[in-house]
Amino acid sequence: MRTISLFGSVPTQRQPIKFGGLFRGQVRDFLFSPDSDRWLSLLRIGLGIEIVLYSLSLREDWNRLFARNNTGFLSRELSEAILSIQSPFVPRIGWMVSLGEQVGLSEQTTLLLAWLLLFGSGSLLIAGVFCRSSAIAAWLLHLCAAKSGEYLAYGMDNFTTIGLFYLMIAPLPDRYALDWKIWKRPRCDPQILGFHRKVLQFHLCAIYFFGGITKCLGAGWWNGNSMWRALTRPPFDIISIQTLLSWKAALPILGIAVCLIETGFPFFIWPKTTRLVWLLSILAMHVAIGFTMGLYLFSLIMIVLGLAAFGPGAVVLWQERHVAQRAASASA
Repeated sequence: MRTISLFGSVPTQRQPIKFGGLFRGQVRDFLFSPDSDRWLSLLRIGLGIEIVLYSLSLREDWNRLFARNNTGFLSRELSEAILSIQSPFVPRIGWMVSLGEQVGLSEQTTLLLAWLLLFGSGSLLIAGVFCRSSAIAAWLLHLCAAKSGEYLAYGMDNFTTIGLFYLMIAPLPDRYALDWKIWKRPRCDPQILGFHRKVLQFHLCAIYFFGGITKCLGAGWWNGNSMWRALTRPPFDIISIQTLLSWKAALPILGIAVCLIETGFPFFIWPKTTRLVWLLSILAMHVAIGFTMGLYLFSLIMIVLGLAAFGPGAVVLWQERHVAQRAASASA
């Protein structure tokens, strides 16, 4: 292509579009989009409450569960022996007991100190004091307790460990923590905050998607049998059999709804038009699980992770939509 100027013909060339660089730029802008630290505050306070309630729920059975002289079928020594075969490097309560014996502490004293440290780290997370150290201590102590009592653990322990890991590596402290108010540290780069939140969002999407796909592959969630077994199996049988029989026609509908909500989570949580609806649906599902099956700690940790990952953005979208609707109604 040639162009004509006052000085004659000047050859010009059209620059090719670099699609690779454009794509990399879009990915970088998406992963490192600036974000506030409100999600980090939700994660810190929510996990602190989770750890405090978890430690309180085990207070009466803590020594019975982790003592060496436990005569129960599922003792700590049995769990840790099997754990050593799988991997000798996984943290466990036995390490703390051995360390206590080296400094002259009895097993009962060491177990009491471990419980106090777990409870204290959760309380400090709620207040926002020594955030980084408290998050590391809570993650390590909870992981030790979950692995030493692995055969009594369930999904709540795994998700709590995941949440504490993300909190441990997050750019603490947030603006609502006492650490930030006392020491007046400079705020973290908004792009770093956005990247940490994006990783948590991707992980949560993967959890719900593969959990939903697993449910969809079986017939039990489509015909209501899985819902029936989940609601009638002790100790989760809070709702009476008579009540479930009167509502048995709704069980297949509820099972299909669970499959669709979980499988569709990574597809409908990102668009602005469906984000709030899908977030409210997943939160309502966990609230229902907590009240109908008594899995309060499991429901709480999933609500905390969901709100921290997508809550602040959904609230901002709702506020913007509300303001736009009021402006449109005022202009009309």
